Amino acid sequence: MKLKDKVSIVTGGSRGIGREISRFFLSEGSDVAVMDVSEKEGTETINFFKHEYPDRKVVFYNSDVSDFDSVEKNINDIYYQFGRIDVLVNNAGITKDNLLLRMSPDEFRKVIDINLTGTFICCKAVSRYMVKQKSGRIINISSVIGIRGNAGQCNYAASKAGVIGFTKSLARELASRNINVNAIAPGFIKTDMTEKLDARYKDKIIEMIPSGRLGTTQDVAKAAVFLASGYSDYITGSVIKIDGGMAI
Repeated sequence: MKLKDKVSIVTGGSRGIGREISRFFLSEGSDVAVMDVSEKEGTETINFFKHEYPDRKVVFYNSDVSDFDSVEKNINDIYYQFGRIDVLVNNAGITKDNLLLRMSPDEFRKVIDINLTGTFICCKAVSRYMVKQKSGRIINISSVIGIRGNAGQCNYAASKAGVIGFTKSLARELASRNINVNAIAPGFIKTDMTEKLDARYKDKIIEMIPSGRLGTTQDVAKAAVFLASGYSDYITGSVIKIDGGMAI
């Protein structure tokens, strides 16, 4: 068990990639605190995990990652409940796609607030505990869109490119404290969102991927386990693309 007796926080952990990361962490021996803005989905996810992994401790915190006071309170509670925080996965994110000429300032601002500012807020709240214990892993979920861009996603691309720059800078700040900070940049992954795409559009996406298929949430979760484990001790400030070669 690669994460035996670790304590992990996963934001946006009640569905999609975040849920799968939470599940993999539990299966590898970690206790998990799921933070999510959806109380209904969060509660359902936690109840499922408690049934599947009765030997692990799993808790849910209803939280908007762009709300500093809420995040700080929840992370303080997690630390005092578990006694430590070993891993933070910043997975919470949204899209509000539109062409720039049609995009409203609110559509741009909201995506930045959740995807980028939310990452900053969660890292800030967790870092002091990791510095105190002189160990930790922070994994920020970016996107290949933050590397290559995409029409109709200026806000999303900006937020995810910002996560990459933030990751590299924070890695430099925390490396001497035995805290590794890395990013994962998923490509097109099979989720509820991609399942709703038009079949012809999905075929065009697959044509752009050298591996010839969409990724799975398991593909991303495996990389997260690697970065959270001792196997990645000498890796920090890196961006791992999980995209089938799309952004080579």
